Amino acid sequence: MGLAVVIIDMQKGYFEDPSLAGRQEQLVAQCNELIAHASGAGVPVLLACTEHQRDKSTWTLNMLEDDQGFAFAGSETAEIVPGLAAEGLPRLPKTRDSAFVATDLLFRLRNLGTQTLLLAGVSSHNCIAQTGADAFANNFRVVYAKDAMASTNEEFAAQMLTILCTEYRQELADAATVKQYLAGGNGRG
Repeated sequence: MGLAVVIIDMQKGYFEDPSLAGRQEQLVAQCNELIAHASGAGVPVLLACTEHQRDKSTWTLNMLEDDQGFAFAGSETAEIVPGLAAEGLPRLPKTRDSAFVATDLLFRLRNLGTQTLLLAGVSSHNCIAQTGADAFANNFRVVYAKDAMASTNEEFAAQMLTILCTEYRQELADAATVKQYLAGGNGRG
């Protein structure tokens, strides 16, 4: 099936938001379970992490308008959230919501022979959704690991995921279905 896992923005700065802070422990545990199952099945796992430069050269339009940077390379907010089993996993720095924009993700996935992406992390309605939409644009199937994802706005997340799953035929999968995918099944048991 050519599966790869991309865990997005599991960084300290995102968990400063109260809506994510309360879910940090559970989300780290779910992502760790995902990493363990993927590693055990020989499925590659990549960490896509936001990292901006202080000189504003990588800032998004809203960051520039607000004159407020975030997740600066080397800062505490850009660090991986405590407890995440990230040691030895390739880290993919990004400066936009989509992990495909201005990164070598497409190149890496093509080299790995990937056909399906399993996405997890934060935030469901922003970075995860944008990565999923761009995956579709590059002819990858997408499965969202719903138990290993969270958002600062669950209403927006539900709306985005409904659109992506309906229009792009992507799948929102629970932990049991994700395990089937990682074990080599088609996840549609």
